Parts: sequence; C-alpha cells; structure tokens
Amino acid sequence: MDDNSGFGRIPSTTLAELLGRKQVMDAGIRPLWSPVPRIAGPAFTVRCPKGDNLMLHAAIYRAEPGSVIVVESGDLDYALAGGNVCAIAQRRGIAGFVADGLIRDLTEVRENAFPVFARGVIPVPGAKAAVEPLNGPVRCGGVTVHAGDIVVADEGGVVVTPGARGEEVLRDAEAKLAKEADETLDMWEAAHRSRVEKILAERGFTG
Repeated sequence: MDDNSGFGRIPSTTLAELLGRKQVMDAGIRPLWSPVPRIAGPAFTVRCPKGDNLMLHAAIYRAEPGSVIVVESGDLDYALAGGNVCAIAQRRGIAGFVADGLIRDLTEVRENAFPVFARGVIPVPGAKAAVEPLNGPVRCGGVTVHAGDIVVADEGGVVVTPGARGEEVLRDAEAKLAKEADETLDMWEAAHRSRVEKILAERGFTG
C-alpha cells in the first residue's frame, strides 16, 4: 500500500533502524496470511477488555479510510474480530488491523486479502458489553501507540512512528533508501568487512 503520507514506500526494516527497538512491536505481532502487502497509515487506537470486543466492532464504523486500527486486547482467550468485521473494515477503506490479540475466520480474511497483524487465531468470539474510550493511548506488541501515530506493518514487522516525528522520519528514511539504492553489493561488502574487522581488532580478536 502506498498511503498519502509516503510511508507506504518505506520498509519496516528501514524505520526500525531509524527509530530503534522501542518503536518496534515484538515478534508475536505477525501477519496472519502471506504474502501480505505493506500497510501504512495513522493509528486509530482501541482498547478491548478481557473477553470483550465491542470497541473494535465500534471502531470499524468510526475510523477514517486509510487508518490502521491498533488494538490492545485484555486476553488471548477470545477473538477480537471475524470475517465479516474484517470485510466491513476493508469495504470502508481501513488499511488493516494490528492487534495484540486474536481473530477468527482466518480463511475468509485471507480470501478477502485484508491485512491483519496479530498474535494468532481462535474460533471463540468475544462478548460485546464493555465500553472504553476510543483513540486513547494503547499498548500493542510492547509499544505505546497514540492516535495519529504512523503505523507501518509488513512481513518484516510492525513499526510505530510518533506522529510528531512523521515528517522528519520520512525524510530520513527516503534519504537512507536513496543512498542504499546507489550502493552495489561489492560496495556494501567492502564497507561491511572494514567495519567488522575494525571492531574485531579493537576487541583484541586475532583469529
């Protein structure tokens, strides 16, 4: 996906190098089907208490097209969403889900090619009773996400760029990619080998 902000062109690996580990979700938040397209867009944040998915179901009707819905889940015992919820989100232009939880109906989700990054699947649906505020800070994959932060998710991982740093990070990422595009593998190898050998020598390695 190539979103209006330009982040759709930036791999998660490039952003991870610029932003550091604290802005990268843990490896448990992964694409649930493959090959999944890269998604990028502003976070629409949702908190779902244990056993309940009401607020995610409410969010699909409130998030703007192009948004990435980011969900903090209270457990891993119930599904946050299923095939129809994902299909409606897709029809409304939502870029995808990034959820610290589980979904169901993966076959339908995969057949519709709706991007979902989550911890896995379970066939048990959650209840719909607990009301929570939307677009508050959430924790997802070990990262604190605020509404409007820029989420990029692809097969390499999920990275969150703070909204206030969006322009700066995009500029640095594009410059980094442009530099890498001009570098041959031979050039990379020479620089890499020099760096590795320098570190080894500084640490007394003589092998």
